[in-house]
Amino acid sequence: MKIIFHGNNAATFHPGFAKRLEHEHELVLLPDNLETDADQKEYSAADVIIGIKYNNTHATPKNLKLYQVPGAGYDGIAISELPVEAALCNCFGHEIAIAEYAMSALLSRHVPLADADRRLRQGDWKYWAGGPSGVRTELGNTAIGILGYGHIGNMIAQRAKAFGMTVHVANRSHVKDHTQIDAFYALDEFKDMLPLVDAVVNTLPLTPTTTGFVDNDVFARMKKNAVFMNVGRGAVVDQEALYHALKNGLIEHAFIDTWYQYPNADNPTPFPSSLPFHELANITMTPHMSGWTHGTIERRRNTMAENINRITRGEKPLNLIPR
Repeated sequence: MKIIFHGNNAATFHPGFAKRLEHEHELVLLPDNLETDADQKEYSAADVIIGIKYNNTHATPKNLKLYQVPGAGYDGIAISELPVEAALCNCFGHEIAIAEYAMSALLSRHVPLADADRRLRQGDWKYWAGGPSGVRTELGNTAIGILGYGHIGNMIAQRAKAFGMTVHVANRSHVKDHTQIDAFYALDEFKDMLPLVDAVVNTLPLTPTTTGFVDNDVFARMKKNAVFMNVGRGAVVDQEALYHALKNGLIEHAFIDTWYQYPNADNPTPFPSSLPFHELANITMTPHMSGWTHGTIERRRNTMAENINRITRGEKPLNLIPR
């Protein structure tokens, strides 16, 4: 089969991919922008495409058997425009990395390593044990509210519970196993948990029903000293509501990893929002990095290769998205 790695994101998974396949296939790397006739011809002849963006501007791959997204989110895929015979699949493997990011961010509020280091280099012993000036809080004495209980939400809950946190979860479907959950809410009742938790973490994907899901009312119901974190999709959180909440002190801090504007060919270094979040002191901004580790790449590479092996054997692939 002809397997196309479309774009820089997909190309990340190319090294070592062939040796995970049970049969020999033709692997082709193509750029994000298919500007040449040769690129379009290769794309249109694909049996498998690995990529994050598909729409009617691309040549139609008439023999396509599998469109494999090298990540969880598939909002860049115009599903209705894919050939009807093609399976559409995503993959995960990023939940461990994102959970570590989340716990690192939350821990930074209670264990000020950078500030302690900075002070001690100036002879300032503020955090010295035995003195009253640097007594710290503990993460285990706080409560976390997690929006969404898929791969990411589950892994964050597991880590939070290990630190002794009280874990609240809001999810669309019921959760059978409550061993790492202290309180559960239906997703349409999640606002009931907001006054009870010290940190709210969004892990929800972007869908028509979750766009702008976290709005002004959500931030108004949170504790004044609460923190908010977004490791789901940027547009799940209304950006004006988030900016207003931070600028006006409705919440104490935010950790934002998923955004509203991303680099592209025309603007490779944009700010992540049209609003000046970068001017606010009470936000930690990261460039959609929470899930991007060597471990994530390896796990996703294995899943995608297995799907191609399954397609070759005539079997149902993993993580099949309903068409």
